[in-house]
Amino acid sequence: SLAPFLPPQGGCLPPASPPQSKVMKVVNLKQAILQAWKERWSDYQWAINMKKFFPKGATWDILNLADALLEQAMIGPSPNPLILSYLKYAISSQMVSYSSVLTAISKFDDFSRDLCIQALLDIMDMFCDRLSCHGKAEECIGLCRALLSALHWLLRCTAASAERLREGLEAGAPAAGEKQLAMCLQRLEKTLSSTKNRALLHIAKLEEASSWTAMEHSLLKLGEILANLSDPQLRSQAEQCGSLIRSIPTMLSVHSEQLHKTGFPTVHALVLLEGTMNLTGETQPLVEQLMMVKRMQHIPTPLFVLEIWKACFVGIIESPEGTEELKWTAFTFLKIPQVLVKLKKYSHGDRDFTEDVNCAFEFLLKLTPLLDKADQHCNCDCANFLLQECSKQGLLSEANVNNLMAKRALDREHAPQLKSGENANIQPNPGLILRAEPTVTNILKTMDADHSKSPEGLLGVLGHMLSGKTKAASVRALLFDISFLMLCYVAQTYGSEVILSESRTGAEVPFFETWMQTCMPEEGKILNPDHPCFRPDSTKVESLVALLNNSSEMKLVQMKWHEACLSISAAILEILNAWENGVLAFESIQKITDNIKGKVCSLAVCAVAWLVAHVRMLGLDEREKSLQMIRQLAGPLCSENTLQFYNERVVIMSSILEHMCADVLQQTATQIKFPSTGVDTMPYWNLLPPKRPIKEVLTDIFAKVLEKGWVDSRSIHIFDTLLHMGGVYWFCNNLIKELLKETRKEHTLRAVELLYSIFCLDMPQVTLVLLGHILPGLLTDSSKWHSLMDPPGTALAKLAVWCALSSYSSHKGQASARQKKRHREDIEDYISLFPLDDTQPSKLMRLLSSNEDDTNVLSSPTDRSMSSSLSASQLHTVNMRDPLNRVLANLFLLISSILGSRTAGPHTQFVQWFMEECVDCLEQGSRGSILQFMPFTTVSELVKVSAMSSPRVVLAITDLSLPQGRQVAAKAIAAL
Repeated sequence: SLAPFLPPQGGCLPPASPPQSKVMKVVNLKQAILQAWKERWSDYQWAINMKKFFPKGATWDILNLADALLEQAMIGPSPNPLILSYLKYAISSQMVSYSSVLTAISKFDDFSRDLCIQALLDIMDMFCDRLSCHGKAEECIGLCRALLSALHWLLRCTAASAERLREGLEAGAPAAGEKQLAMCLQRLEKTLSSTKNRALLHIAKLEEASSWTAMEHSLLKLGEILANLSDPQLRSQAEQCGSLIRSIPTMLSVHSEQLHKTGFPTVHALVLLEGTMNLTGETQPLVEQLMMVKRMQHIPTPLFVLEIWKACFVGIIESPEGTEELKWTAFTFLKIPQVLVKLKKYSHGDRDFTEDVNCAFEFLLKLTPLLDKADQHCNCDCANFLLQECSKQGLLSEANVNNLMAKRALDREHAPQLKSGENANIQPNPGLILRAEPTVTNILKTMDADHSKSPEGLLGVLGHMLSGKTKAASVRALLFDISFLMLCYVAQTYGSEVILSESRTGAEVPFFETWMQTCMPEEGKILNPDHPCFRPDSTKVESLVALLNNSSEMKLVQMKWHEACLSISAAILEILNAWENGVLAFESIQKITDNIKGKVCSLAVCAVAWLVAHVRMLGLDEREKSLQMIRQLAGPLCSENTLQFYNERVVIMSSILEHMCADVLQQTATQIKFPSTGVDTMPYWNLLPPKRPIKEVLTDIFAKVLEKGWVDSRSIHIFDTLLHMGGVYWFCNNLIKELLKETRKEHTLRAVELLYSIFCLDMPQVTLVLLGHILPGLLTDSSKWHSLMDPPGTALAKLAVWCALSSYSSHKGQASARQKKRHREDIEDYISLFPLDDTQPSKLMRLLSSNEDDTNVLSSPTDRSMSSSLSASQLHTVNMRDPLNRVLANLFLLISSILGSRTAGPHTQFVQWFMEECVDCLEQGSRGSILQFMPFTTVSELVKVSAMSSPRVVLAITDLSLPQGRQVAAKAIAAL
């Protein structure tokens, strides 16, 4: 008879049968459950018999035990308590996994059966806030998926209860629906308040995008239903659950901002560095660098913008009058508003960027002494000009501008007296600059388009703007010089045919075309130094020689510059002959070359053009004096008495001369070091004290900067000079030694902020040295481990991560002009330093795609090749010939082996700090973070370190864009 196997109705139990002496043979799971119910076995009896029914080693999840029990328990209108007790016993004794139970629950969709729903909610209550899984990676991913299904089920269940409550209220019988809604919300809250659960759901969202979208739709629907409920407590509980769900996709981007600090020396130094040494550079690299610092240091936007303004005003106040001051004014009033416009695009969140800018100005206006000093320096109301400019760029609302202007006007009534009466008629720099703004703005726009045009264009405009302060003769000299240099530069960059005009019969050929065609050395064009074009009117040559040899300066008024340029070659020949024959001493030659390059650089270009042609015609032993003269003309003049924009013109001149001399220097095996372009030679020339070891100068200047708490323009120049002289390794190594000497926590943190900004002088090279040489040296030498103790060790970990992130995020883009032109010493060939084992492709692929569960792979940290530190996707996406990529991969390999080794010490603690900082600086959703270089096997090693065993850390340190990354993360989190 089939009677014993009919489904049990509700909670009714059959009359007890006499216990059977022998267990019957069971065909399937369903039969076994029904027999147990029929014979009213207790839960533990049921469990014992189940193990007898089924062969040894049966895994109950494969047999869908949880599913079968729930299906049988929920047949009637109310749940069957005996069968439910079997399920609870199976859960407690871990016969079934949490994921199989959650999946089974989420299949039940008859939300009208109150008692069944309540029973299911009670089962969830047993474990929903302490989910775990210690199985294989696939099982852990299964738990993530099951949890997402259960969350979706809970939302649908809550919505159904809320709907019934609303209908009940309308019918005047609310009680049942309200109880069930409260139960649902309580379980939702309990499930979602666990960070571990939210982390598992984060993985599930990436694993099952469509299920996540379906769940979001249910959340929206629930919101609409609950909006009409009158009970405020239930509504706020539901809103809390909703916001927890919505926070899951962005759970990695939550960082607490630094509200206890008001000054940010890194931002200050970056702005000063840019204004001092990279004025005409593109804005985008600066914007990206500033955003990186803002993220890494968690700086609130208003204080971030305030720090930028503070640095600009300090730059203006520190700059010597004249060109430097004009440059800083252009930088502050034109370039920085452009930078803020770009920063606005990066800002997201609740606050409006214009509100943040307004807030920054409110703070700025409180710094009255700073603004008063800038006003005195510029002879105007600087804040007023700045507010107008920000208003034009849409960075401030009209109401805010008017309010801020009124506040500053009130403050200025009590300001100290401005410049004296005789200066009152001079128009202030900000006025000059903003008056010429249309032209300058166009140039700033072209900076982004074509870098090669920017310095020359800006110079032309600034030259035009300076005319209000200069004499006509100097303006004439400047305009001639700038135009000449620009034309040479264009001819060399794009070819001389770009400049040649169409020949018209009878039309006079412009001076520059004549000079270029006959006198300018170009690739593949051999010039004859005895050509008639180099032999102009002898009386003009004589007067030019006399003028150059005269001790007094060249008079600008008397000069016809195009005639001087055509006469200089013959004059140089006479001077050279006089020197060869002992008539002139070397001191006289120095004075003459100084005179040639002292006012206009074009004369030096014309002189070198002839000398290059001349050297080609000489025998090896006759070339020395001509080459010495080229060397004299190539170096900039170190004198206070130069014409405006001298340094900027020297930058272009050096580039032109380097082109002209390239092949003749190669033939004669001569080296001439042309001044590094983009580095100011004035007014910070000869900064280093004579006859003092440069290491002493370095430690001394760093100590002063650390004491002050910020880097000023002069210090930036000294650091830059020391970097040139000592080289990157020497510079970086000695500054890191200074950092490791610090023992006070606040000092080490300040040192990190300042060192990072100093390293921005050449961040790519410094990062290679720091991560490729200095850190591995400290981590692998036990005699140096003591130096990695806290606080200096924590500080070094922070600095290393900041440098790594900055270099990695920017090295795909273009290096700044400042870094591009810097002379490189070869630190070492990074390819030979960190060999890449790609001799065995099959082994390589196995290592890359290896799963943590495979114990044979990477058994010993020392066996690992470079390749094993990369994820499978990187075979295609990361260029391992790139030095930075190799250095990062090697560093993470070292970190992995330190974590896997049996020796603990300050070096293991350092690794922990390094990883914590990586997580702390992580940008939400950033692809291609430096953490992608970490081997997957490191994750399980890391979570054994108590401070790192948090779900958020695991999510942060694994590459969740890859299926394998998600498996590793799910496994690590599920085991926590």
